[in-house]
Parts: sequence; C-alpha cells; structure tokens
Amino acid sequence: MHNFFKHRGVLIGLLLSLVAVIFPGSAVAETPVLTGVIERDALRVGMSADQPPFTFRSRMGSVVGFDVELAQAMAIAMNLELKIVEIPFGELLVALDQGRIDMVMSGVAITPQRASKVTFIGPYTLSAKSLLTTARVKQAEISTTEFNHSEVRVVALENSTSALFVEQNLPEASLYTIKYYNEGIEELLSGKIDAMVADIPILKLAMLRNPEAGLGIIEPPIAVEPIGIAIPGNDAQFANLVRNFLTAFEKTGLTSALRKRWLENDDWIAAAADSTDK
Repeated sequence: MHNFFKHRGVLIGLLLSLVAVIFPGSAVAETPVLTGVIERDALRVGMSADQPPFTFRSRMGSVVGFDVELAQAMAIAMNLELKIVEIPFGELLVALDQGRIDMVMSGVAITPQRASKVTFIGPYTLSAKSLLTTARVKQAEISTTEFNHSEVRVVALENSTSALFVEQNLPEASLYTIKYYNEGIEELLSGKIDAMVADIPILKLAMLRNPEAGLGIIEPPIAVEPIGIAIPGNDAQFANLVRNFLTAFEKTGLTSALRKRWLENDDWIAAAADSTDK
C-alpha cells in the first residue's frame, strides 16, 4: 500500500463525514445501488485488467494501476471491502446494467452515447489515443487519411471509443474488433491487420515489447478523451456520494499523486507482465 493509504483511519474519518452532509435523513430504500453496497459491505468495481496504466496485471500476478489505487481509496473512504471484478472491456457497461458490479473504473472515456445509458462521475484525468502501425514512423506528423481505404485493415477493442473512431473517421477501412489488446498486437505482428487504434500507453508498451518489429505510433495523437467513473443511472444518492469522494480526493492531492505515479512517467512499464505471462 502506498503512502496516501497509510493513514487509513484518518482518511475514513475525514471522508465519511461527507456522508452526513450529503444524505441528511435520506431514505435508503430509494437508493438501490447504495443499499446493495451497504448490505454486501463491499464495493464491486469492474475492470478489464488490460488497459495499462489504468488497470493491468503485474509480473507478480496482481491487478495494479491508476484505477486500482483510485478504487482502493474509494473503498477505504466508504469503509467497505474492495472487490475487483475482471471483465473484458467491451462487456463492462453491460455488467453494470445487469447489476453484477457497482461501478466501472477501467480507463473509460466519457461520451454522450455512454452517458445516455449510465451516469459518469468525473472526469478525473485525460487519455490520448493513436494508431500503431507495422511501418516505422519517421515523420513528426502523418495524416490518418492514408488509412481510409478498403485495403486497410484496422483493429480496435470492441465497444471502445477506438472502434468508434475508426467507424466515424476511417469508414472505408475494414474494422476488426477484439476482446483483449494482446490479440490485436499478435494480429499486427503477423501481418493480418495493418494498424491498431488504442490509448498511447498501450501502444508504447507494445513497441517496447517488440523492439525488432518496426512498429510506429502516429503523431500527434488522433484524440484526447476525458476518463470517468461509470455507475448505474438509477441512484442519485450513490452518484452524489462517489462524486463528493472524488472531489475530496482531488482537493487532498490524492488524484494528483496518482497522475504523477501512473501517467506522468513510464516507471509502471517495468511492473507490467509480458504478453506471454499468464
């Protein structure tokens, strides 16, 4: 556990005091998600464990990352046990709708389409995405228009904003979707596809793991997206609780510390499991 979790009792005391302000005399029966969380005495957070540096599996086999530590802080603040539920990214919002999890923290970009189905808390950070190709990129800037023709095969995570980007901006290209990033990287290396669209840290990790493959990332980023916490849309009090805790984390410097640790340097790469690790 890192420094910002050492004084657990103090953090709980400070943050739980927000509850009295948020919920004075409120009826628990009208808050289905919050009621379930209290009854289970646990916070179920859905993650893909496949989106570094937000959530990924370490060489030691544990799930680590920005969102993992943010979820730990959220559970501590609520005085609940944290239960990380691993689900493929494309199925996370479905699991949330089905009530199998209480929230999603997995590098999820906030979009109008998603916001019409769930409530987003945040954003708490931003994430940039680009294309990874099999040809070395030597120029500082390359237009994505060269990928927009029928002979180009592009892969992206299913139900992701990367897949949506291809559909909207590269409509002539052939889009293939995958459940896990390793599948796309393997297809790229084997020549089955020509490019992969994903968040830049994922693409950098693929390049570092395959230094002889001649992989290149298109610069500048093709999109920058706000990242938030997704929760069910039928519980306003649970939303207020999560929103106020996230605000408290920002004001106390916790989210800033997480951004410095996970997003502003590449030290996390050394802890990431190889694609062949199980």
